[in-house]
Amino acid sequence: MKIQKGEKAPNFTLRATDKSEVSLEDYRGKNVVMLFFPLAFTGVCTDELCSVRDSMEDYNNLDAQVLAISVDSLFTLEKFKEAQGYQFPLLADFNKTVSRAYDALYEDFVLDMKGVSKRSAFVVDKEGIIQYAEVLESAGDLPNFTAIKETLKGLN
Repeated sequence: MKIQKGEKAPNFTLRATDKSEVSLEDYRGKNVVMLFFPLAFTGVCTDELCSVRDSMEDYNNLDAQVLAISVDSLFTLEKFKEAQGYQFPLLADFNKTVSRAYDALYEDFVLDMKGVSKRSAFVVDKEGIIQYAEVLESAGDLPNFTAIKETLKGLN
């Protein structure tokens, strides 16, 4: 089921790279940018998250918490975060429940891989309502970060 603007964001709890549990509900009262990405250490995914890392001041100024989610193990994500110096949580959706709940899952991916997160972006407002939803069919495309930031500006 496709997630649309104006809907309540499905809550979830996933493990972060520090092994803590992180729930969307933990960020109630703060705007959240959720970025689903296919696989750690791949070119486009690294470019995407490095772009976010390099513009963290913008997200901080827009009162937004960034959460990056993939089906990689939390151990892989820990190494990815460490290697790239990401300052935002990377969350392991290893069991694919959250990617599926947000309709952000490639059933079939490259090289015969099954069940990989689709590159997607969601903005959830302080009340837990989806204000921006972008699910990309091509893993080579990047989310529209300009539109994401404009959405955040409109929420503040």
